[in-house]
Amino acid sequence: MKSRRRAASRPPLERMLRIHQEIQAGRYPNATTLAEQLEVSVKSIQRDLEFMRDRFGLPLAYDPHRFGYYYTEPVDSFPTVQLSEGELVALVLAEKALQQYRGTPFERPLLSAIQKMEQGLPDTISVNLAEVERAFSFRQRAEPRLDLAIFDALSRAVTRRQQLEILYRKPGQRQAERRRIDPYHLANINGEWYLFAHDHLRGSLRTFVPARILEVRPTGRTFARPARFSPDQILRGSFGVRSGTGHYHVVLHFVPPAADYIREKKWHESQRIRERRDGSLELHLELTSLEEIAPWVLSWGGQARVLQPRELVLRVRDAAQRLLTLHSED
Repeated sequence: MKSRRRAASRPPLERMLRIHQEIQAGRYPNATTLAEQLEVSVKSIQRDLEFMRDRFGLPLAYDPHRFGYYYTEPVDSFPTVQLSEGELVALVLAEKALQQYRGTPFERPLLSAIQKMEQGLPDTISVNLAEVERAFSFRQRAEPRLDLAIFDALSRAVTRRQQLEILYRKPGQRQAERRRIDPYHLANINGEWYLFAHDHLRGSLRTFVPARILEVRPTGRTFARPARFSPDQILRGSFGVRSGTGHYHVVLHFVPPAADYIREKKWHESQRIRERRDGSLELHLELTSLEEIAPWVLSWGGQARVLQPRELVLRVRDAAQRLLTLHSED
């Protein structure tokens, strides 16, 4: 039982490297001796040998007199994955970025794919890989809480176009309600997961938060996703995930300390920046909804001022007044 666990943990690439070393040393190994040595089945060794010959292009041949394999011509080194320094750094960053997929059905296959690529690296790069890994990290302020079973059911339904019945609780409501939906698309926006789906109760496209879905049940029906459905088009006028039907030309003034942070990022596809002589700036945006921009303005703690539209000025003013009331001394 112990040897079986060791064999299961040894990756195929490591086995093929050991096979290569035995052949390169002139020992004429065969499938039976290699299977015993590497503690795997003879069929596994045969598949490894075929992969080495057909995919790696190694000049493998069997000597019936020596009862083993050999190379028909010199082989300088075992084929490995060749990566540039930039590609290596990107590989490590990709693995670090997997944190946002923690607890989702994507975590295991993504991590497995990256680990397979790492196993193909030569030893000299593997050492560098460890150094690079210590040089980078990713952190999120808050990780979304996801029910893995529910998220898995949603991801299957999206890819298979399966209609679902869900039990959904909207923010601020104690009672959840049942909805029949056609799930079109799952999107990770600013670290949060959202489901775009046609809601049969409302008769329109709606956005759902998977963390608020309490139950999922397939109806047994399938649906056809509209050819014109485009998440990019839907989100084009939103400041986050909530889009609307209006049109607002938003102008925000940022004082010099905050202006530097605004310059460093692309906050929206439509953004235009107008510099002022005192080091402050104006941020111009074209939005279809003001629902998400108002709390964002408040998050700057007085370093941002709304110049227009008037509706946004009133929203921010009312919210600031509620904050003042909540934090006033009794």
